[in-house]
Amino acid sequence: MADIVGPETRSRMMSAIRGRDTRPELFLRKNLHKRGFRYRLQARDLPGRPDLVFPRYKAVLFAHGCFWHMHDCRLFKWPRTRREFWRSKLEANRSRDERNLAALAHASWRIGVVWECSLKGPARRDPEEIIDQCAEWLYSDRDSLEVAGYNCQK
Repeated sequence: MADIVGPETRSRMMSAIRGRDTRPELFLRKNLHKRGFRYRLQARDLPGRPDLVFPRYKAVLFAHGCFWHMHDCRLFKWPRTRREFWRSKLEANRSRDERNLAALAHASWRIGVVWECSLKGPARRDPEEIIDQCAEWLYSDRDSLEVAGYNCQK
C-alpha cells in the first residue's frame, strides 16, 4: 500500500517529531514534581541522556515511544515503505538502548522505563496508577521498573 502523503510531506512530518518534551515526558515531569520529586532533565553526562534523572534516588526514568524503541505492543507497526531504511534505523535504536542501559546499570543507576502504550491507546493504564508505580519505585530499592500498557508482551 502506498503512503497517503508525498515523500516531502512525510519527511516534514517525521522531522517534526520531538526527541524531548514529548507528551509522555511532560506528563511524568508534571505529576512527579507535584508529588515532591525533584529531577534533572536530559542529563548529557549519562549514557542515553535519560529523560528524568533523580540523583537523590540514584535513579533514571525514560519515557519511551513504542515506535522508536520497537516495543512489542499495538502501537508499534513496521512502516510499509522504505522497509530496509526503517529496519536498520529502529534496530540501531534498540541496540543503542541496550548499550546505554547496560552502561547505566554498570554505573549503579536504577533504571525505569515508562512506555507510551501505558499512556495512550486501547491498553492504556490509569494515569494515577502510573505515577503511583513510579513514586513507589523511586522510594524502593528495586533496580528496575517497566510500565507498559495492559496486555503488552513485555
